[in-house]
Amino acid sequence: MQRLQAFKYELMPSGEQQRQMRRFAGSCRFVFNRALALQKERYERGEKKLGYAGLCKLLTEWRNGPETPWLADAPVHPLQQTLKDLERAYANFFAKRADFPRFKKKGQHDSFRYPDPKQIKLDQGNSRIFLPKLGWLRYRNSREVLGTVRNVTVSQSCGRWFVSIQTEREVEQPVPQATTAVGIDMGVIRFATLSDGTFYVPLNSFKRHEDRLRRAQQAMSRKTKFSNNWKKAKARVQKIHARIGNARRDFLHKATTTISQNHAMVCIEDLQVRNMSRSAAGTTEQPGKHVRAKSGLNKAILDQGWFEFRRQLDYKLAWAGGHLIVVPPQNTSRTCPACGHVSADNRQTQARFLCVECGFEENADLVGAINILRAGHARCACEVSGAVMPPAAGTHRSDSFRLDAGVSAVGIPRL
Repeated sequence: MQRLQAFKYELMPSGEQQRQMRRFAGSCRFVFNRALALQKERYERGEKKLGYAGLCKLLTEWRNGPETPWLADAPVHPLQQTLKDLERAYANFFAKRADFPRFKKKGQHDSFRYPDPKQIKLDQGNSRIFLPKLGWLRYRNSREVLGTVRNVTVSQSCGRWFVSIQTEREVEQPVPQATTAVGIDMGVIRFATLSDGTFYVPLNSFKRHEDRLRRAQQAMSRKTKFSNNWKKAKARVQKIHARIGNARRDFLHKATTTISQNHAMVCIEDLQVRNMSRSAAGTTEQPGKHVRAKSGLNKAILDQGWFEFRRQLDYKLAWAGGHLIVVPPQNTSRTCPACGHVSADNRQTQARFLCVECGFEENADLVGAINILRAGHARCACEVSGAVMPPAAGTHRSDSFRLDAGVSAVGIPRL
C-alpha cells in the first residue's frame, strides 16, 4: 500500500536566503490576496468566478506587466500553488467545510510550496536540500527521509524557517501487534481516561505559561506599533506561543503513539469541540449566564488539544493496522456499566459516579470510558451485520472486560 508522509526539519539558511524566502512568501501572499479581491469584485458584478486556469493566465500577465514586475523574481510554481490553495478554499466554503476565504496578513502562516519533485534535490548525507532560486539550504537532519520526494513546503514560524518534505513509499499492509480494544473518555481534570483504568494527566501547556504570556503581551501593548521595541516585544510573545504549541504537540504525540502501539481498536466520543468551546457571553438583549465560569472551561478545553489528539490517533492507528471507532457521546457518563440504568442522577459530581439503581460506584471518567468501549463494540457488530447503529451510546452491554480495573496515572515528561 502507498503511504504519504511528511518529514519536517528546521532550516539553517544564510542571510541572503532568508531575505529571498521572505520575498517569495510575500509574493505568494500578494498573489493570493489579489486573486481573492478579483473574485470578490466579479461576484459583486454578478459575474462567474474564475477557475484555476483563468487565474493562471492572469498570473502570467501580472508577472510580465509593468505594475508588478517583481513577481517574476519568485519561482512560478509556488505562485501557482497559491492559486490552487484559493481554489480549494472556495471549494471548502461551498461544501460548508470552512468559512469564506480571508485575506492573508504579513507574518501569519508565511509559506510557499514547490510541487515539482524534478526541481528538488535532497542530499541527506550532507544535510542539505536544493530548491529553485534558493540554491542549497542546510537543515537540521534529525531523522532519515523515507520514500520518494513528492513536494516541499517552506514555512516560517516564530522567526525560524522550516522545510516539510512530503514523500511517498510502498509499505506492507500493516498488521496490529496488539489485540486489545480500549475506550477513551476525554476530560479536563483527566486529559484521557482509558477503559482499562489508565489515565493521562493533562499537560495544561497554556495555563503554565499564561502569566508569562500576559506580561509579555502587556509590555508589547505599551510600545509604539511597528517600532523596533514593538518588534522585539512581539518576538518575545511569539516565542512564548511557540513554546506552548511545541509542548502541547510533544505531549499529544507521546500519548497517541503509546495508545496506538498498545491497542488494536480505540473507541472515542464524537465530540464537537467548536460547539463545546463556544462563548456564553450572549448579546446585549439576552446576556449569557455564568460567563466567567464558561470562559474558564472553554480555555481549559482548548488547552487540551482534543481534536489534534483524535487526528493523530486516526492516522497512527491506520499505520499500525488498528482502527479508530467514533461513537456518539450521549449518555456515556450517565449509564451504569453494571446494570445499564441511565439517569442524570448517576453522575453525582464531576469525578464521582454512583448508580441510583444498583449502587455501583466508580470514577465518572472511567465509567464513561467503559461505556464508550461498549458502544464501539456495538457499532462494530452493527457494521458487520449491516444493522443501523442506535443513536445513544452506552445502551449495549458487554462482559468482556473487568469493572475493577486498577487505576494508574501515566506520567509524560514535561517540557
